[in-house]
Amino acid sequence: MTSVLPSLFISHGAPDLLLSDEPAARFLRGFAAMLPRPRAIVVASAHWTTPEVEIEAGARPETIHDFGGFARELNARRYPAPGEPALAADIAARLQAAGLTATARQRGFDHGVWVPLSLLYPGASIPVVALSVQPERDGAHHLAVGAALASLRADGVLVIGSGAATHDLSSLAWDGGAAPGWVMDFDDWLVARAEAGDAEALADWEQRGPQARRNHPSPEHLLPLLVAMGAGGGTAGRAVHRSTTYGVLRMTMLSFTGG
Repeated sequence: MTSVLPSLFISHGAPDLLLSDEPAARFLRGFAAMLPRPRAIVVASAHWTTPEVEIEAGARPETIHDFGGFARELNARRYPAPGEPALAADIAARLQAAGLTATARQRGFDHGVWVPLSLLYPGASIPVVALSVQPERDGAHHLAVGAALASLRADGVLVIGSGAATHDLSSLAWDGGAAPGWVMDFDDWLVARAEAGDAEALADWEQRGPQARRNHPSPEHLLPLLVAMGAGGGTAGRAVHRSTTYGVLRMTMLSFTGG
């Protein structure tokens, strides 16, 4: 019998997380051993933004190096996991059945997909389907996207929302350091609401979260959390990792195992 997988929210940090020995990188390198092995992975990435949902449908997606200013080694990295066109078509059909507009096309894996997966599943042998987020749409929309994917978990599919618990790039501290109070206040609120299963509050994060827009000047990095929560049945989650990188990027990761 196939194990029902959780859905996950992963804060993926900067691309150089892949080369680091930071707590979040160490956690991700060991976390896959704590999960049933998925037959396929679906990743909603903060770095793919579209007006309506789009799904990566290629059989051999390219690795996209959508960043600059980092070590040259990162530009040489590839994540050659296969795609799964049949799963992409299935996802499109599920979303359309839920009343959502969704199309499948070939794009490739941006670093919101391949950086965390390179740490979790470095062998790149599990099929991966990437999914876009819609910054112009609200939290309820992203919960609905996740809810349409929830039943995939019982079929051995790991659903991941890849974004960031906090994402104010204007305040980065390249030499690290402890997160300031305004960052921790938002992250603590986020974890408390997720662990309480308060999908309504999280969907309304801009109004209810402390200093929400300071932590997320634009919404795309928080929206994958709502996809993951929706895929987990909109019920209570559990924080499985919490740390900080670059002073203000909280690397919180959550697991949702509800029905």
